[in-house]
Amino acid sequence: MDLNMFEAAAWAGLGAAATDPQAGFRYLTLCTVDVALRPQARTVVLRQCADSRRILTFHTDVRSPKWQEMAANPQVTVLGYCHQRRLQLRMAGQAECYAPGSDVAQAAWRMLPPHTRQTYTGGPPGEARAKAGDAPEATTAEAGESRFGVVIVRVSVLDAYQLQRNDNQRALFRYASDGGLQGSEWLNP
Repeated sequence: MDLNMFEAAAWAGLGAAATDPQAGFRYLTLCTVDVALRPQARTVVLRQCADSRRILTFHTDVRSPKWQEMAANPQVTVLGYCHQRRLQLRMAGQAECYAPGSDVAQAAWRMLPPHTRQTYTGGPPGEARAKAGDAPEATTAEAGESRFGVVIVRVSVLDAYQLQRNDNQRALFRYASDGGLQGSEWLNP
C-alpha cells in the first residue's frame, strides 16, 4: 500500500462513520486540557466529516467542561480506533466552537431528530445527582437549543497506525489550514 492509499482509506473510514451509526469510527475520543493543565478525554459522536478539508464535526452541550476547555485552549486531539479495520487514527487540530444562536448551530439543530434534541434538555453535564434515576426536571426539546453547540475540528496532523499480523503500517500526514496535504511519511510502528 502506498501513502496516498493509506491516507484515503483512513479518511474514507471517518466519512463512513459520519453517516453510519454502526461504523467503527462513529465514536471518537476528544482530548482537551483543563484549567489545571490536566489532560481530559471523553467519547464524542462523529456527526460530519469533510475529508477534502480535513474537518470533523461533533455536537455538545455548551454547559459541559469540554466547551470551556476548548474556548480556553482550542488545540485538541481526536483519537479513534476501528476494531474491524484494526486501524488507529490520532488527529491533532484546532477546535472551532459554534454557540447556540450561531448559523452553524441553528442549522445543525434543525437536522436533529427529536430523541437527540432531548439530550440537551436535562441538567448540566457532570452535575451531581442524589441517585442514578434522579434527573432534574427536563425542559422542552426546543429549550435544549439554547444549550446546543457545534464543534468543528480542523485536523492539521493525522497519525494513522494499521495493525496487521505481520508488518504493521504507520504514517504521518500534515495538512495546511485549507486541508491540503503538506507532507507525509512512513513511520516506524
